[in-house]
Amino acid sequence: MTSAWREEFAREARSERPDLAQLCLLLAAEADPDLDERAMDRAQIELDRLAGMLPYGLRGGKAWASAVAELLGGRLGFHGTPADYDRLSSSLLHEVLRRRRGLPILLSVVWMEVARRAGAPVYGLGLPGHFVVGFGDPEEGVVADPFAGGASLGAGPAELAAGAPREPARTLDIVQRILNNIRAWAATRPEQSAVALWAVDLSLLLPSHAASLRYERARLLVERGEFLAGASELDAYAKVVEAVDADAALRIHREAASARALLN
Repeated sequence: MTSAWREEFAREARSERPDLAQLCLLLAAEADPDLDERAMDRAQIELDRLAGMLPYGLRGGKAWASAVAELLGGRLGFHGTPADYDRLSSSLLHEVLRRRRGLPILLSVVWMEVARRAGAPVYGLGLPGHFVVGFGDPEEGVVADPFAGGASLGAGPAELAAGAPREPARTLDIVQRILNNIRAWAATRPEQSAVALWAVDLSLLLPSHAASLRYERARLLVERGEFLAGASELDAYAKVVEAVDADAALRIHREAASARALLN
Protein backbone atom coordinates (compact mmCIF):
# COMPACT_ATOMS: atom_id res chain seq x y z
CA MET A 1 0.00 0.00 0.00
CA THR A 2 1.31 3.43 -0.86
CA SER A 3 1.49 6.15 1.77
CA ALA A 4 -1.44 7.83 -0.02
CA TRP A 5 -3.60 4.71 0.46
CA ARG A 6 -2.67 4.60 4.14
CA GLU A 7 -3.58 8.26 4.51
CA GLU A 8 -6.95 7.51 2.91
CA PHE A 9 -7.43 4.54 5.24
CA ALA A 10 -6.73 6.78 8.24
CA ARG A 11 -9.08 9.51 6.95
CA GLU A 12 -11.88 7.04 6.30
CA ALA A 13 -11.43 5.43 9.72
CA ARG A 14 -11.73 8.85 11.36
CA SER A 15 -14.69 10.03 9.32
CA GLU A 16 -18.09 10.54 10.89
CA ARG A 17 -19.54 7.47 9.15
CA PRO A 18 -16.72 5.16 8.06
CA ASP A 19 -17.42 3.16 4.90
CA LEU A 20 -16.94 -0.51 5.78
CA ALA A 21 -16.45 -1.73 2.21
CA GLN A 22 -13.94 1.00 1.41
CA LEU A 23 -11.92 0.32 4.55
CA CYS A 24 -11.86 -3.39 3.71
CA LEU A 25 -10.65 -2.63 0.19
CA LEU A 26 -7.97 -0.22 1.37
CA LEU A 27 -6.86 -2.90 3.82
CA ALA A 28 -6.72 -5.46 1.01
CA ALA A 29 -4.47 -3.15 -1.02
CA GLU A 30 -1.70 -3.94 1.45
CA ALA A 31 -1.77 -7.58 0.36
CA ASP A 32 -2.50 -7.11 -3.34
CA PRO A 33 -0.45 -4.50 -5.25
CA ASP A 34 -2.81 -4.93 -8.23
CA LEU A 35 -5.72 -3.60 -6.21
CA ASP A 36 -5.70 -0.06 -7.55
CA GLU A 37 -8.46 2.55 -7.59
CA ARG A 38 -10.15 1.00 -10.63
CA ALA A 39 -10.15 -2.44 -9.04
CA MET A 40 -11.65 -0.99 -5.86
CA ASP A 41 -14.35 0.70 -7.91
CA ARG A 42 -15.11 -2.62 -9.61
CA ALA A 43 -15.55 -4.27 -6.22
CA GLN A 44 -17.94 -1.54 -5.08
CA ILE A 45 -19.86 -1.86 -8.37
CA GLU A 46 -20.12 -5.61 -7.83
CA LEU A 47 -21.67 -5.03 -4.41
CA ASP A 48 -24.14 -2.63 -6.05
CA ARG A 49 -24.92 -5.22 -8.74
CA LEU A 50 -25.62 -7.92 -6.18
CA ALA A 51 -27.85 -5.56 -4.23
CA GLY A 52 -29.81 -4.90 -7.40
CA MET A 53 -30.59 -8.62 -7.65
CA LEU A 54 -32.59 -8.57 -4.41
CA PRO A 55 -36.38 -8.20 -4.63
CA TYR A 56 -38.12 -4.91 -3.94
CA GLY A 57 -40.55 -4.15 -1.19
CA LEU A 58 -39.31 -6.56 1.47
CA ARG A 59 -40.43 -5.88 5.02
CA GLY A 60 -39.23 -7.34 8.28
CA GLY A 61 -36.03 -9.05 9.33
CA LYS A 62 -37.16 -12.57 8.40
CA ALA A 63 -38.08 -11.58 4.84
CA TRP A 64 -34.75 -9.84 4.30
CA ALA A 65 -32.74 -12.70 5.81
CA SER A 66 -34.53 -15.22 3.61
CA ALA A 67 -34.03 -13.17 0.43
CA VAL A 68 -30.34 -12.48 1.03
CA ALA A 69 -29.69 -16.12 1.95
CA GLU A 70 -31.47 -17.32 -1.19
CA LEU A 71 -29.42 -14.97 -3.38
CA LEU A 72 -25.95 -15.04 -1.85
CA GLY A 73 -25.88 -18.41 -0.13
CA GLY A 74 -28.14 -20.23 -2.57
CA ARG A 75 -28.01 -18.92 -6.14
CA LEU A 76 -24.49 -17.47 -5.97
CA GLY A 77 -22.90 -19.95 -3.57
CA PHE A 78 -21.17 -17.63 -1.11
CA HIS A 79 -20.03 -19.74 1.85
CA GLY A 80 -16.95 -20.85 3.75
CA THR A 81 -15.00 -24.06 4.31
CA PRO A 82 -12.33 -25.04 6.87
CA ALA A 83 -9.67 -24.62 4.16
CA ASP A 84 -10.51 -20.93 3.90
CA TYR A 85 -8.88 -20.33 7.27
CA ASP A 86 -5.51 -21.15 5.68
CA ARG A 87 -5.78 -18.45 2.99
CA LEU A 88 -4.90 -14.79 3.39
CA SER A 89 -7.26 -14.14 0.47
CA SER A 90 -10.13 -15.18 2.74
CA SER A 91 -9.63 -11.88 4.59
CA LEU A 92 -9.54 -9.70 1.45
CA LEU A 93 -12.89 -8.34 0.31
CA HIS A 94 -12.20 -8.25 -3.44
CA GLU A 95 -10.97 -11.86 -3.33
CA VAL A 96 -14.01 -12.99 -1.35
CA LEU A 97 -16.23 -11.37 -3.97
CA ARG A 98 -14.30 -13.15 -6.72
CA ARG A 99 -14.00 -16.59 -5.12
CA ARG A 100 -17.28 -16.46 -3.16
CA ARG A 101 -15.35 -18.01 -0.30
CA GLY A 102 -13.92 -16.45 2.82
CA LEU A 103 -13.80 -16.19 6.58
CA PRO A 104 -17.07 -15.67 8.46
CA ILE A 105 -16.43 -11.98 9.02
CA LEU A 106 -15.61 -11.21 5.36
CA LEU A 107 -18.61 -13.17 4.11
CA SER A 108 -20.65 -11.21 6.65
CA VAL A 109 -19.24 -7.96 5.24
CA VAL A 110 -20.48 -9.00 1.79
CA TRP A 111 -23.90 -9.81 3.19
CA MET A 112 -24.12 -6.54 5.13
CA GLU A 113 -22.94 -4.37 2.26
CA VAL A 114 -25.24 -6.01 -0.29
CA ALA A 115 -28.23 -5.93 2.04
CA ARG A 116 -27.56 -2.36 3.17
CA ARG A 117 -27.43 -1.14 -0.43
CA ALA A 118 -30.83 -2.74 -1.02
CA GLY A 119 -32.30 -0.96 2.00
CA ALA A 120 -32.30 -3.81 4.51
CA PRO A 121 -32.07 -3.24 8.27
CA VAL A 122 -28.87 -5.27 8.70
CA TYR A 123 -26.00 -5.46 11.17
CA GLY A 124 -23.01 -7.59 12.03
CA LEU A 125 -22.88 -9.61 15.22
CA GLY A 126 -19.60 -10.76 16.73
CA LEU A 127 -19.70 -14.05 18.60
CA PRO A 128 -16.79 -15.81 20.33
CA GLY A 129 -14.75 -17.25 17.47
CA HIS A 130 -17.42 -16.51 14.87
CA PHE A 131 -19.24 -13.67 13.09
CA VAL A 132 -22.79 -13.62 11.78
CA VAL A 133 -25.37 -11.19 10.40
CA GLY A 134 -28.60 -9.97 11.94
CA PHE A 135 -31.66 -8.45 10.27
CA GLY A 136 -34.32 -6.13 11.66
CA ASP A 137 -34.41 -5.12 15.29
CA PRO A 138 -31.67 -6.95 17.25
CA GLU A 139 -34.31 -7.93 19.80
CA GLU A 140 -36.08 -9.96 17.09
CA GLY A 141 -33.14 -12.35 16.98
CA VAL A 142 -33.22 -12.88 13.20
CA VAL A 143 -29.65 -14.08 12.69
CA ALA A 144 -28.05 -15.86 9.73
CA ASP A 145 -24.66 -17.47 9.27
CA PRO A 146 -23.03 -16.46 5.94
CA PHE A 147 -20.21 -18.96 6.47
CA ALA A 148 -22.83 -21.72 6.38
CA GLY A 149 -24.40 -20.26 3.25
CA GLY A 150 -26.96 -18.28 5.19
CA ALA A 151 -28.29 -20.91 7.59
CA SER A 152 -30.68 -19.37 10.09
CA LEU A 153 -29.49 -19.40 13.68
CA GLY A 154 -32.74 -18.33 15.27
CA ALA A 155 -32.42 -18.84 19.03
CA GLY A 156 -29.15 -20.83 18.69
CA PRO A 157 -26.31 -21.53 18.65
CA ALA A 158 -25.46 -21.90 22.30
CA GLU A 159 -23.82 -18.45 22.46
CA LEU A 160 -27.07 -16.82 21.37
CA ALA A 161 -29.29 -19.06 23.44
CA ALA A 162 -27.23 -18.27 26.50
CA GLY A 163 -27.97 -14.57 26.06
CA ALA A 164 -24.79 -13.42 24.33
CA PRO A 165 -24.86 -9.69 23.52
CA ARG A 166 -26.84 -8.85 20.39
CA GLU A 167 -25.44 -5.34 20.12
CA PRO A 168 -24.52 -4.62 16.47
CA ALA A 169 -20.80 -4.56 15.77
CA ARG A 170 -19.43 -1.13 14.93
CA THR A 171 -17.65 -0.58 11.63
CA LEU A 172 -14.24 0.05 13.16
CA ASP A 173 -14.60 -2.94 15.46
CA ILE A 174 -15.24 -5.10 12.39
CA VAL A 175 -12.15 -3.71 10.66
CA GLN A 176 -10.04 -4.28 13.77
CA ARG A 177 -11.30 -7.86 14.02
CA ILE A 178 -10.33 -8.46 10.38
CA LEU A 179 -6.86 -7.11 11.09
CA ASN A 180 -6.63 -9.30 14.19
CA ASN A 181 -7.45 -12.33 12.03
CA ILE A 182 -4.69 -11.39 9.59
CA ARG A 183 -2.19 -10.93 12.42
CA ALA A 184 -3.16 -14.35 13.81
CA TRP A 185 -2.75 -15.92 10.35
CA ALA A 186 0.70 -14.39 9.93
CA ALA A 187 1.81 -15.24 13.48
CA THR A 188 1.89 -18.96 12.63
CA ARG A 189 3.90 -18.28 9.46
CA PRO A 190 7.26 -16.64 10.28
CA GLU A 191 7.88 -16.07 6.57
CA GLN A 192 4.85 -13.76 6.54
CA SER A 193 6.23 -11.21 9.00
CA ALA A 194 5.68 -8.46 6.42
CA VAL A 195 1.96 -9.25 6.50
CA ALA A 196 1.94 -9.13 10.30
CA LEU A 197 3.71 -5.76 10.18
CA TRP A 198 1.26 -4.06 7.83
CA ALA A 199 -1.68 -5.47 9.79
CA VAL A 200 -0.24 -3.88 12.93
CA ASP A 201 0.47 -0.63 11.09
CA LEU A 202 -3.14 -0.36 9.92
CA SER A 203 -4.43 -1.21 13.39
CA LEU A 204 -2.38 1.69 14.73
CA LEU A 205 -4.11 4.02 12.25
CA LEU A 206 -7.51 3.29 13.78
CA PRO A 207 -8.74 5.96 16.21
CA SER A 208 -8.77 3.49 19.10
CA HIS A 209 -6.26 0.68 19.51
CA ALA A 210 -4.39 -1.23 22.19
CA ALA A 211 -1.13 0.37 23.32
CA SER A 212 0.46 -3.09 23.26
CA LEU A 213 0.38 -2.93 19.45
CA ARG A 214 3.41 -0.64 19.70
CA TYR A 215 5.29 -3.39 21.47
CA GLU A 216 4.16 -5.95 18.91
CA ARG A 217 5.36 -3.70 16.09
CA ALA A 218 8.76 -3.23 17.73
CA ARG A 219 9.17 -6.98 18.17
CA LEU A 220 8.27 -7.56 14.52
CA LEU A 221 10.89 -5.07 13.39
CA VAL A 222 13.54 -6.88 15.40
CA GLU A 223 12.42 -10.26 14.03
CA ARG A 224 12.72 -8.84 10.51
CA GLY A 225 16.31 -7.73 11.16
CA GLU A 226 15.50 -4.02 11.54
CA PHE A 227 17.35 -3.94 14.84
CA LEU A 228 17.88 -0.20 15.31
CA ALA A 229 14.30 0.70 14.38
CA GLY A 230 12.94 -2.06 16.59
CA ALA A 231 15.17 -1.08 19.52
CA SER A 232 14.10 2.54 19.22
CA GLU A 233 10.43 1.59 19.31
CA LEU A 234 11.01 -0.75 22.26
CA ASP A 235 12.60 2.10 24.22
CA ALA A 236 9.74 4.44 23.32
CA TYR A 237 7.18 1.88 24.45
CA ALA A 238 9.11 1.23 27.67
CA LYS A 239 8.82 4.93 28.56
CA VAL A 240 5.05 4.69 28.20
CA VAL A 241 4.89 1.54 30.33
CA GLU A 242 7.20 2.92 32.99
CA ALA A 243 4.45 5.03 34.55
CA VAL A 244 2.38 1.96 35.40
CA ASP A 245 4.88 -0.93 35.55
CA ALA A 246 8.52 -0.11 36.22
CA ASP A 247 9.63 -3.76 36.13
CA ALA A 248 8.05 -4.31 32.72
CA ALA A 249 9.65 -1.11 31.44
CA LEU A 250 13.07 -2.30 32.59
CA ARG A 251 12.54 -5.63 30.85
CA ILE A 252 11.59 -3.88 27.60
CA HIS A 253 14.63 -1.58 27.81
CA ARG A 254 16.76 -4.71 28.13
CA GLU A 255 15.09 -6.14 25.02
CA ALA A 256 16.04 -2.95 23.20
CA ALA A 257 19.63 -3.30 24.31
CA SER A 258 19.69 -6.91 23.16
CA ALA A 259 18.34 -5.86 19.76
CA ARG A 260 21.11 -3.28 19.36
CA ALA A 261 23.68 -5.90 20.35
CA LEU A 262 22.61 -7.99 17.36
CA LEU A 263 24.25 -5.38 15.14
CA ASN A 264 27.71 -6.29 16.45
